[in-house]
Amino acid sequence: MGFFKTISREASTMSVLLKLKKWTEDLSPEGVELVPDDFERVVDKYPNNAAFRFEGSVTSYAEFDARANRIANWALGKGLKAGDVVAVYMENCADYVAVWFGLSKIGVVSALINHNLSGEALAHCINIADAKLVISSENQDEGINSVAGRLEGDPKVWTLGGQVGEDLNAALVAVPKTRPLRTHREHLRGRDLCLYVYTSGTTGLPKAARLPHYRVQGMMRTFIAPTSTTSRDRVYLPLPLYHGTGGICGVGIALMTGACLIIRRRFSASQYWDDVTDQGATVIVYIGELCRYLMNQPPHPKERAHRIRTGFGNGLRPDIWEAFHERFNIPRLAEFYGSTEGNVSMMNFDGTVGAVGRMPNYLKNTFAHVAFVKFDVVEEAPVRGEDGFCIRADDDEAGEVLGRIGEEVRTRFEGYNDDGATQKKLLRDVFEPGDMWFRTGDLMKKDAEGYVYFVDRIGDTFRWKGENVSTNEVAEIFAKAPGVATANVYGVEVPRTDGRAGMAAITTKGDVDFANLYSWLEARLPKYAIPLFVRIQKQAETTGTFKYRKVDLVNDGFDPNKVEDPIWYFDPEAGKYEPLTQDAYDTLQSGAVKF
Repeated sequence: MGFFKTISREASTMSVLLKLKKWTEDLSPEGVELVPDDFERVVDKYPNNAAFRFEGSVTSYAEFDARANRIANWALGKGLKAGDVVAVYMENCADYVAVWFGLSKIGVVSALINHNLSGEALAHCINIADAKLVISSENQDEGINSVAGRLEGDPKVWTLGGQVGEDLNAALVAVPKTRPLRTHREHLRGRDLCLYVYTSGTTGLPKAARLPHYRVQGMMRTFIAPTSTTSRDRVYLPLPLYHGTGGICGVGIALMTGACLIIRRRFSASQYWDDVTDQGATVIVYIGELCRYLMNQPPHPKERAHRIRTGFGNGLRPDIWEAFHERFNIPRLAEFYGSTEGNVSMMNFDGTVGAVGRMPNYLKNTFAHVAFVKFDVVEEAPVRGEDGFCIRADDDEAGEVLGRIGEEVRTRFEGYNDDGATQKKLLRDVFEPGDMWFRTGDLMKKDAEGYVYFVDRIGDTFRWKGENVSTNEVAEIFAKAPGVATANVYGVEVPRTDGRAGMAAITTKGDVDFANLYSWLEARLPKYAIPLFVRIQKQAETTGTFKYRKVDLVNDGFDPNKVEDPIWYFDPEAGKYEPLTQDAYDTLQSGAVKF
């Protein structure tokens, strides 16, 4: 890299970091200013600005605040108080944010639950949060019915537009829209809980990550400086509002600056460019799968006619990185790495292709709590030397990323609402006796210039269709299917798709009814979690410690030239599993099959 280009790159990075520091330097577990204080400050400054554009309607900041105030006053009337939890089980809409904002005004914690869940998984999410009430929306009736009799404490359901539960819209009409007194939350501090956001885990069921106010504030403010978002911007957000990237970070860059948030109920690749162009979007929030879906669409007359100048997100893979920029004429995107609950985060400020962040030497103090350690991919554990301590990975060597746990804002780990799940994310005695580090579960590598590149998730979880899929959860259910003895689930790459599709290596105990197997799984798993490929083994392969061996299976994938075992695949046209022939494999390799 040329001298002047290097100077320009470093100057640009430092400029963004200084702005970022300005936005986040007041965050503290002991802070008295909370998330609702931030929101109310922006409302008072920009009352007439459009806060939301959603399905043809526009909501001003003043109207947004009034709606949130009604929610808060209604909750007070129901006897809710600071520290109580309400489960929010809603599709994307303007009211979604108003609900949890309103509850936060009186210190009530919102549990943001994936609106695709039903049955056992949904009941689990509501129960582990100890929810006093459930708020649902118009298309969630089926899910609510699926947990009848499964909810602990029998929390009452209130709905905004649905048929199951009490009518919340009707109840809010009689409630005042004035702000509740701040005394309801004045005893709270930044360390107190604001939200639960759920993440898939090795236990098979979602884990409730604890997000205190200071952390939510940090997530909401972090991307303002990198995207230079102001009150004049319009932020396009088609991602789920129950996710950290969309529901907190994406919401934050708009509602912390007075900008407008353009929300879609669901992402649509075919309508994306009509949306962003017709509604004047200037900033986008993305995930890698979204970008790939857009790349797979035929040319659209508006795909370069938009006003988008920047955006942020994660998961934009190197194979489509430059093509995405060039095809859609988007000047700059800020790719980042981080997890909702973790203490390791970084950002690619200068657009270096493929990098999820950068840790330059002159910022070594900033990233002193981040370490890359050598990793045994067979045993799925960090490698320890003769002295018993972990070994740091070399430059350009893949290793698990760890975050040292401390009391500073950037090093804290709040854990989950389940101590067992929390303990599984901790690694002790890493570099010295008594130290404690957060396990990201991600393999990454750092080059000599400090650029960091994502390699893969470790074992238990992979991403497909924008969702984290827990292999243990799927395997436990798959193993209960008629004729199945054992199931080992993992993710495999499929050409021209992002993330990894599910594949199950099974052993049998009799005949497996492949004609009806997919339907059986569909009744018990979210669609994105159902394996698309099934490999039938004579016996399961395990390590010396009796863990299922996945490395070789992942490498084999579903290639019939590598695998002698029978393989079945889900044929979306037939709606069932079919034998994977060479012709079918060639068709999959061509990208002609759309899952």
